Amino acid sequence: MSTHVAKGAEPIGQLSPQPWLSAPETQRVVAALSADGAEVRFVGGCVRDAVLHRPIKDIDIATHDQPDKVMALLARAGIHVIPTGIAHGTVTAVIGKAHFEITTLREDVETYGRHALVAFTDDWAADAARRDFTMNAMFADAQGRVYDPFDGLADLGRGHVRFVGDPQRRIEEDVLRLLRYFRFYAHYGRPPMNAQALWACRRMAPELVRLSGERVAGELVKLLLAPDPASVLIIMHADRILAPILPEAEEFGRLRVLCWLETRAMVRDDVAPDSMRRLGALLRTDAEGAAAVGERLKLSNAQTTRVVAIAAPKVAVTSEMDSRAVRRALRMVGADTFRDLVLVAWATARATTERADSAETARWMALLDAAAAWVPVELPVRGADCLDLGVPRGPRIGAALAAVEAWWEANDYRPGRDECLEKLRQAITT
Repeated sequence: MSTHVAKGAEPIGQLSPQPWLSAPETQRVVAALSADGAEVRFVGGCVRDAVLHRPIKDIDIATHDQPDKVMALLARAGIHVIPTGIAHGTVTAVIGKAHFEITTLREDVETYGRHALVAFTDDWAADAARRDFTMNAMFADAQGRVYDPFDGLADLGRGHVRFVGDPQRRIEEDVLRLLRYFRFYAHYGRPPMNAQALWACRRMAPELVRLSGERVAGELVKLLLAPDPASVLIIMHADRILAPILPEAEEFGRLRVLCWLETRAMVRDDVAPDSMRRLGALLRTDAEGAAAVGERLKLSNAQTTRVVAIAAPKVAVTSEMDSRAVRRALRMVGADTFRDLVLVAWATARATTERADSAETARWMALLDAAAAWVPVELPVRGADCLDLGVPRGPRIGAALAAVEAWWEANDYRPGRDECLEKLRQAITT
């Protein structure tokens, strides 16, 4: 196999100094992998985000050595290695808390749906040709020199999310790439969208139903955490790309304002971008429908419960709530859910109002302050007190406690234990 590459064989640029690149753990892995002369390059997200001066989340490395040799080199250097995807040429090197995913260069021999028959290669351009977008097909060597066989650097600079090769063919290889296109556009793109890519996404949208809920959710969650996901989701909705996976998505204006509230309208330690809050705000459905979304996307029980609570709230939150109503709502749903409901209700109100009113803004902020300051309160009497007062086990205990709780709540949770015990005695005797 030839290592000559007509395009991308020579570096076209240089990364600025990168702490992750010069870190001792990274240098140790590179030294181990190149000990017998193999060329080692970083690839994908770490290169893309380094170019943009964004935080680096994962460090992926490519090499032409095959997995058994990679594992032997790492073991020889005393580096712990895990065969995470050895059938696909991938292992993971672990040094302390640092993880490095190392994959042998591959090229497609035959593709069919999600699956492909691949062969290991030493051709960097052939490996890059397997990747989804040009901005993800850039490499960087240990010195930070950037190799770019598909003009990903130029695309990245102008916010152009472009498939490597023919968009429809790449989506046919893996339909998830359709959702990845919109997710990457939300985080890295600028208008206009690539016409060929958008045409292919429209044409292939009906195939999204073949994807598992987990894979769809993984992309949606990441898309929702973009600075302005509503703009991208509106395009997906208009082109009937959302319909196969999330037909309940309709509240785009509310989502847009919620994102603004979370990121630019205020600075609070208790408010930050949140994918489940954004998902709940996006939906127009009832509790049953929101629960169905959670089941379809294979969300955890806690995530589904939260989405349902936001999309179909049990309490009506408004900026006009008095302090007693606020405390009752906080006790009913808890501080975290109340905070979600305040932000979504605020976004709903703001989405239909042309100009913000400073007094109303102050009222919404006061509701957030109430959530932050809330200390849960518990009814001072319990079932054991009923037993002590001679009430036999059974429904009478629940009825008596419910009566006391309603009275205690009506008195704004102020009565103490002695007063509640007296009210319990009255409830038992009536």
